[in-house]
Amino acid sequence: MSRVRLLVGTRKGAFVLTSDGKRQSWQVDGPYFGGWEMYHLKGSPLDPDRIYASQSNGWFGQLVQRSDDGGKTWTAVGNDFAYQGDVGTHMWYDGSSRPWEFTRIWHLEPSPDEPDTVFAGAQDAALFRSTDGGGTWHEMTGLRRHATGPAWQPGAGGLCLHTVLLRPGAPGWMAVAISAAGVFRSDDGGESWRPANNGLRSEGVLPDPDAYEGHCVHKLAVHKAFPDVLFMQKHWDVMRSDDSGGTWREVSGNLPSDFGFAIDVHAHEPETVYVVPIKSDSEHYPPEGKLRVYRSRSGGDEWEPLTQGLPQANCYVDVLRDAMSVDSLDPCGVYFGTTGGQVYASSDAGDSWSAAVRDLPPVLSVEAQTLP
Repeated sequence: MSRVRLLVGTRKGAFVLTSDGKRQSWQVDGPYFGGWEMYHLKGSPLDPDRIYASQSNGWFGQLVQRSDDGGKTWTAVGNDFAYQGDVGTHMWYDGSSRPWEFTRIWHLEPSPDEPDTVFAGAQDAALFRSTDGGGTWHEMTGLRRHATGPAWQPGAGGLCLHTVLLRPGAPGWMAVAISAAGVFRSDDGGESWRPANNGLRSEGVLPDPDAYEGHCVHKLAVHKAFPDVLFMQKHWDVMRSDDSGGTWREVSGNLPSDFGFAIDVHAHEPETVYVVPIKSDSEHYPPEGKLRVYRSRSGGDEWEPLTQGLPQANCYVDVLRDAMSVDSLDPCGVYFGTTGGQVYASSDAGDSWSAAVRDLPPVLSVEAQTLP
């Protein structure tokens, strides 16, 4: 019977949760690197034993850890991130310019085709690639040197490149999301990039709400079998694209709030999408204090609240952008973590929920792996 592993990054360490295919009880291992901020953990789709982790704190800075035994032991790898070429500048909130600088790896994305290739999205917004399992890293400078780069501004969490989408069998295609710059696509392996923000609108956020760049995209999601269909949780608005980001349309529909961070797609139903609404951009907690995952079975517009097993009173946690994931079992498992330290699991595609673990440090990321 297949198993599931959850890779959980928190403010104070990493945790590895494992369960059998029933996904009713969980073994919790960790904390690994207790006291360190573990911003993101991601397993290789080609090697179930290989895991990458973004580790940082204010004193020692940014490290990347790699495990080759499913999280039992770890090795620091290739912490030589450096911008290449001219540093240049980008804009700040007050309209002044500031130099680009490197402070954190927000997201790690192993290649679906090459076992030793992994990508890292950084703050300030830059994309790095390693082809030796994280041993050495090189910036993909075409992105940061895009003509719009000097006008990119930071979101509230910083100028972060937080999403990297790759396609199995299509190594030239890449899409990234940057807060607050928008979505950018490459068809030549990252040599050149173009904005993919047509249809995005940021009323009251940007001086020109219909600008082609500068939008605060919170997260992208895609179903592997239908790679041209992308879903987005934006700073206000849930969006959908049916042409790889060429154009977007709003699918917020009947959500109680279309502000949020996390979004994901059912493993077997490409039109089934999950989001966790947050009250507003200034009040990062569920509307009415009720923790509800919303599911659309129609690819957006029509949404239903999923509440069974979730607190429906006096709940004021947040769910961050990388803190939701799905497994590939049938029925599909759905998982998310909260800033209150809970990791909730559903083994029936969201119909019911239970806490896989409680009382962790604030959860920053959750990634599910289906294991043989």
